[in-house]
Amino acid sequence: MFTELNSILNATPDSITQGEFILVSDRQSDASFLIHHFLSFYLRARCKVCFLGLVQSFSHYSAISQRLGVSLTQAREKGQLIFLEGLKESLSILIPQETTTGSQAMDFLRDPTVGLQRLYEFVRSSVSSDGGGEEGLEEWGPPVLLVDDVSVLLSLGVSAGAALDFSHYCRATVCSQLQGNIVMLVRCHGEEAEDDGSDEGSEWLLKGLTHQCSLTLHVQGLPTGYCRDIHGQVEVCWRRRRGDGQHTQKKLFQYKVHDKGASFFAPGTSSAVL
Repeated sequence: MFTELNSILNATPDSITQGEFILVSDRQSDASFLIHHFLSFYLRARCKVCFLGLVQSFSHYSAISQRLGVSLTQAREKGQLIFLEGLKESLSILIPQETTTGSQAMDFLRDPTVGLQRLYEFVRSSVSSDGGGEEGLEEWGPPVLLVDDVSVLLSLGVSAGAALDFSHYCRATVCSQLQGNIVMLVRCHGEEAEDDGSDEGSEWLLKGLTHQCSLTLHVQGLPTGYCRDIHGQVEVCWRRRRGDGQHTQKKLFQYKVHDKGASFFAPGTSSAVL
């Protein structure tokens, strides 16, 4: 968990904003450190977390969370964390074994006609359950859905339109109905593309998700190129709907990732080491 980022977003584990859809994106950089931040942040806030890990194994996320002071294994054992290991589930479908009995969340790989309905049903059942720990002694806060990363669905044959429909239904359930939060990561490869009218690909997915979200954090490299002391920059954009339309506020920060955290600072200022 990155305390400087919490200060920028005006959030603490003891006081979280409910009903938010947070979109994390990157271009020619790696925004995965923000996924690790939000994972540890919401677990510390005692939220019930459904994590769709589509790009890495549970052990990968667990090792990084351990450095941030959070045990994913304990969170999963207590029922606070429900983790879908997309790589393992996909492998069990593409290379089936007689002893394998995975979930049906990734059934779109087996039968593309079902779309992402089973994946949405997995999310809905995960965030809607009471999720009490052993003997029902644990009570969790508002539910949170984390997706790392949604653009992987495109490489698995899912259309951008279907991915947007999935996020729309998740937002209606998690953010609106249950007053929980969503954090999704989407990756855009290469330089920023011109709008060619195409309704497929990560660029179109990014634009569609941007219209749905209330907060965006876009990570990119420095325009001046590589720097040893600064790893990149993050553009934070708050989107608030009011009676006279949507209002946006943008701020740009530079960052440096450390072994156990990250530093965020305005361009031209010095880094504060955690």
